[in-house]
Amino acid sequence: MKRLIGTTLFTTGALVAALVLPGAPAQASEREPRIDLRVLVVSDGGPATDAIAAELDAAGTPYTEIDLTRADRPVIDVGYLADTSGDRNRAKFQAVVLPNDNPFPAGSAEMAALVNYERAYDIPQVDAYTYARPEVGLQYAVLGGYAGSLDGVSAQTTAAGLSGPFGYLEGAVPFEDNSPTVGESYAYLSTPVAGADFTPYVEAAIPGTAKRGSLVGEYRHDGRRELVVTFVYNQYQQQFRLLARGIVEWMTGGTHLGASRNYFAVHVDDVFAADDRWNSTLNCTPGDVDCTDPDAVPDPIRMTAADVDHAAAWQTSRNFTLDMAYNAAGTVDFRADNNGADPLADRFVAKRNDFRWINHTYTHAFLGCEQNTSTVPWQCATNPDGSIKWVSRQDVSDEIALNRVWGQTAGLPLENDELVTGEHSGLRVLPQQNTDNPNLGPALGDNNIGWLASDNSREPGQRQVGTATTVPRYPMNVFYNAGRAAEQVDEYNWIYTSRAQGGSGICEDNPATTTCLPAPLDPATGYTDHIVPLERQIALGHVLANDPKPHFIHQSNLAEDRIAYPVLDGVLDAYDALFAPGTPVVNLRMKDIGQELQRRSAWRTAVQNGQITAYRVGDTVTVEGPSGTAVPVTVPEGTLHFGSGSLFGEAYAGGRSGWTSLAGARLTLELPYVEALRADGPAPARVAAPAPAARVPAGVTEPVSPGAGG
Repeated sequence: MKRLIGTTLFTTGALVAALVLPGAPAQASEREPRIDLRVLVVSDGGPATDAIAAELDAAGTPYTEIDLTRADRPVIDVGYLADTSGDRNRAKFQAVVLPNDNPFPAGSAEMAALVNYERAYDIPQVDAYTYARPEVGLQYAVLGGYAGSLDGVSAQTTAAGLSGPFGYLEGAVPFEDNSPTVGESYAYLSTPVAGADFTPYVEAAIPGTAKRGSLVGEYRHDGRRELVVTFVYNQYQQQFRLLARGIVEWMTGGTHLGASRNYFAVHVDDVFAADDRWNSTLNCTPGDVDCTDPDAVPDPIRMTAADVDHAAAWQTSRNFTLDMAYNAAGTVDFRADNNGADPLADRFVAKRNDFRWINHTYTHAFLGCEQNTSTVPWQCATNPDGSIKWVSRQDVSDEIALNRVWGQTAGLPLENDELVTGEHSGLRVLPQQNTDNPNLGPALGDNNIGWLASDNSREPGQRQVGTATTVPRYPMNVFYNAGRAAEQVDEYNWIYTSRAQGGSGICEDNPATTTCLPAPLDPATGYTDHIVPLERQIALGHVLANDPKPHFIHQSNLAEDRIAYPVLDGVLDAYDALFAPGTPVVNLRMKDIGQELQRRSAWRTAVQNGQITAYRVGDTVTVEGPSGTAVPVTVPEGTLHFGSGSLFGEAYAGGRSGWTSLAGARLTLELPYVEALRADGPAPARVAAPAPAARVPAGVTEPVSPGAGG
């Protein structure tokens, strides 16, 4: 058995709890206390505490939130914070998050209870956003520091931060600057007060001086530890997303329920088929059901064998795998029209094991209602009695089965229970079709489909459709009908500019969801200078948010100008510059993403229903719940399954984490040796154990499904 963590500290802490805290249990047990694995978040409704709560929620880390603005909130006193469990003193929370260092009125009994609790059990406190002042170990900003905007500034993780809770980062922490007219990041930069035990973890240069001021740092004083954050943020901003993991690492000592990864997956739809091209004169896409101009002549975009070679080489250079969603009729028809030849399909089949493959149906048929295209937009065709005409169960099943058989014959490494329907059809699509095709679910069952792609811009949550569970996918604003950058810019201008500027006016008609560009993009530079950085930013935001949902583009985007690669390279290059090698992008296939989302939902339900009990006593962590429950846990490197000697979980971001199934309703882990984290002792090398701008900058919007793509 390894030495218990902080034995002296916790024994002393238990005594302090009994002797000092008013109303504490009379028994002053010398046994180590039990520390429940739950965080207390005290919120004033501001964005900073909300951001930390969102981080905990996304990871699956249990927390209790107290809203200070509510008159009916519970009172924070000794009984709320601690009690006994058997013959042990029990701390109900492993960490405390406050809006600032003291959000209560002067002389508050609640703050006194928190202070005594933190001292007694060595509970860390996060000051979510506070200004620099001696009470948090820093000089006032007016005394040689700085108070103001940090938009566009690149902060830096210190050596203490990199060897401590922020060791998963490469070092730089760039602050967003999305709009020259909107202040996005207000901050206080200052240096520690003389004699203060303050360790900066993230710093930035103080303008006009040669000094650097703290933005995130640890202040040890009066037997307590505080993480002092002196910049405001919301949950979507990149600077917070970069630091969120470290904030949780610091407050929990690296031991908590929940787990997070940085995920990125990209589906390439319509492989083997051809995508119709945007017509810059007609401002529509010939071949699409909504392009009814008599002069509309389709001009298809289709990959070549050289594009396959480029995709395979790109994957190797990036250590990243694309998911190819294929339509076999595309190559069958091409061969019929070209004397049996199809160099594209031949090259893909030869390199089939370089990629992942997903069934995208045989012909990319619309599998919902039968479409009446005599009107714009199209409508669902109806029977004489007014009921909707649905694509039949047999037709839906044939689209799935024929494509699967072709793929199996070609030797594609398929997972037969994955499916992406054309345009996500069969699922409800507003405004025309407000319910699923009733024949879709049975057809999915006929083909043993377990995972069905859906459009995240329409349905962000998972749901059950017959035998299948949906996997929401993010559409990227790299249009399905664009093979060249100039086409992408032209269509982008049509969608996102006003009628007075020559655009469609869609942005004017839908101001709640789409913001007009201030001016049309330059056809020569608009893609590189505006669209690529924006799409990189949006996709990277998903990656940094512990969000496993895949993104999707189209085969047309890998053809001709290969316009998808600058966006994908932008995401991966930015990621590599920000994160240490031990924190790689996790690139999952569709069914694994679906299972991750499904496990999270089940875990959230179990926690909300009070089925999970988790606590730490010394160096032992115990998690209890219904047998078979999948539990996410994060622990320091070196943590073992109790009694077996086998390492727990997988290495990621400097710790170990993962899902494990409760066997016999209990999981017991043995933490590695860690020096006691005394508030009055030396700082450890690594701790083991104004409102910000809106999410999306002015002039842009999260992409929605790009018409007939998918």
